[in-house]
Amino acid sequence: MVAAAVAVVTVLVVGVPTDVIPNPLFDRPVEVTWWSWPVLVATGVLAGLLAATYVRNGARGENGAENGAETGAETGAEADRSVRLGGVGGLLAYFAVGCPVCNKFVLLALGATGAMEFFAPIQPVLAVAGVVVLAIALRVRLRTATACPVPLR
Repeated sequence: MVAAAVAVVTVLVVGVPTDVIPNPLFDRPVEVTWWSWPVLVATGVLAGLLAATYVRNGARGENGAENGAETGAETGAEADRSVRLGGVGGLLAYFAVGCPVCNKFVLLALGATGAMEFFAPIQPVLAVAGVVVLAIALRVRLRTATACPVPLR
């Protein structure tokens, strides 16, 4: 349930301000690209799965450890790494699906013409990079996860 909730929230948080999801609050002068929706959905799914790995159900197993909890296999550095990677992946996806001329940083650095001429062509690369970085973050997190049986009720 956490994965689904975080996926929906991620899609809304990225999709509404970038106007990939049409809304009255934001307007974008440049059309949404064909690949924006698949990137947005993939970002939401990966972010949801990553967030769900941090949730514990609170049930105690035979050895007294919480089910779903790490038993020391993951170090603090690896946990920090997966959080940082997840944030970077989400930010890359945000810049990838956003309007190139609506991004204040890009406009300041390149101007409107530069945004369309230089930034817009690299947005698909940012999209792929964002999804790949999120997938790596999930892989880092799952690589050190301890499998615990789910209690049947």
